[in-house]
Amino acid sequence: MGILENKARARLFYKYLSTIYDRINPFIWNEEMRTEALSLLDFEDAEMVLDVGCGTGFATEGLLEHVDTVYALDQSEHQLEKAYAKFGKTGGRVDFHRGDAERLPFKTDTFDVVWSSGSIEYWPEPVLALREFNRVLKPGGQVLVVGPNYPDNRIAQVLADAMMLFYDEYEADRMFKEAGFEEVQHLFQGPSYEPEVAITTIARAPEK
Repeated sequence: MGILENKARARLFYKYLSTIYDRINPFIWNEEMRTEALSLLDFEDAEMVLDVGCGTGFATEGLLEHVDTVYALDQSEHQLEKAYAKFGKTGGRVDFHRGDAERLPFKTDTFDVVWSSGSIEYWPEPVLALREFNRVLKPGGQVLVVGPNYPDNRIAQVLADAMMLFYDEYEADRMFKEAGFEEVQHLFQGPSYEPEVAITTIARAPEK
C-alpha cells in the first residue's frame, strides 16, 4: 500500500495541496480530458448525480454543464473550502457532503450517475468503495472513475507503488467486476505531453 493510501496522510497532503491545487491540476487533468470523459456518459435521463472526491470542484463544474444539481463529497475539509468558494456552501446547485468513499452517506439506489476523478488512488480499499458506488446507484446506473495509469518504466513503477494506487486496465477490470459492475470499458487519457497518464473506466450497475 502506498504512502498516501492512508486517509489521515491523504487529508494532511491535501491540507497543503489545496492552496495550489487549481493552479497545478490543469497540467495533469485538464478541461479537454474532462470533456472527453463526460462524453462517455449518457445524461439524458440523469437527475441524481454524485461526484465522489470532488476536491475543489473541477469535475463538478463539468457535470453542471449536463445536469441541474450535483451531489459532491470529499474527505478533505480544505479542498471543500475551495469548492464552497466557487459554488456556495449551501443553497446552490451543489449539495456538499464531507465523507468517505468507502462509507457513502446516501441511501441505496439513489443515483443515476456516480463520477470520481483523481480520488481512487487514495482509497485504502478500492473495491470496497466501488461496491459502495454500486450500492448507491440505481439499477443500470452509470459509474465513471478516472485514476492514474500504471507506468511502463520500471523505476517509475517502483516510485508509483510507493506513493499510491496505480493500475492498468486488467486490474481495473478485476476491481470493477469484483464490485459487481457490468459493461466495463476503459479509455486512456492525458495531456499532450503524456497522452496515457490517466485510465478512465466506465461501467454500469446491474439491473437488480
